[in-house]
Amino acid sequence: MNTVFQHYLRHPGAIVGLAILGCVLVAAAGAGWWYEESPWMMVADPMIMPFSNPEYPLGTDTLGRDLTAGLVHGARVSLLVGVASTAVALVIGVLVGAIAGYAGGAVDDALMGFTEFFQTIPQLVMAVMVVAILSPTLTTIIGAIALVSWPPVARLVRAEFLSLKEREFVQAAMVIGQRPLRIIFTQILPNAMSPIIVTASFMVATAILTEAALSFLGLGDRNMMSWGFMIGSARTMLRQAWWLSIGPGVAILLTVLAVNLIGEGLNDALNPHLRQRGE
Repeated sequence: MNTVFQHYLRHPGAIVGLAILGCVLVAAAGAGWWYEESPWMMVADPMIMPFSNPEYPLGTDTLGRDLTAGLVHGARVSLLVGVASTAVALVIGVLVGAIAGYAGGAVDDALMGFTEFFQTIPQLVMAVMVVAILSPTLTTIIGAIALVSWPPVARLVRAEFLSLKEREFVQAAMVIGQRPLRIIFTQILPNAMSPIIVTASFMVATAILTEAALSFLGLGDRNMMSWGFMIGSARTMLRQAWWLSIGPGVAILLTVLAVNLIGEGLNDALNPHLRQRGE
């Protein structure tokens, strides 16, 4: 573990990503403390320019809502959707991939055919359909993003299981009579965690972008302020009030960039071939 951590610290981009994500986490955690009132409330005159009023450092929107409050409260939504939808997608993908890779044969063919069906539909299109059919709440958004995110995980886990189940330690576990579920969760899955962790980090970034796209299209949770909604509501004022879109756009850019940099750092640290190359 110390070796992995040392290799991670050797990746400058990963450290930068960790610092940026740390700032976003602090903003999300302190949103309710810094801005106790709802970010939907009109608190000042509309269209205040950024840095012209110290009480509203990033200005206000067309309805007089504080943009800074919207950004820090929007960080909560983005991080929650990114982490929760990735967790659900990992559970589904790991279960499907593990069963397919370990069982093989007809079970493998059936599960992979089911997986390929989901991959034939563009992810954003399916997410829009699911959220549009159901009520656009935070729960349905998380479920929709998880529904379109699990197939790559399933294929990755299946490939790892097909490779690992032929190893000597797995064959030895079979010989001594261990049950398949125990072999899957105690022998194979722990050895397949490195690529799964790396993939999960990139999935969080994709989920944040998908949630922003849904909110931009008007399919976000109306009770929760989000960065995508802020950009969508300001798109008609781009020429007259550019700052309304710049703030949430930069927040999305930095957060997704930070998560991708962390994922690259984890890939370098957990991949033995890349570690040896760095040495």
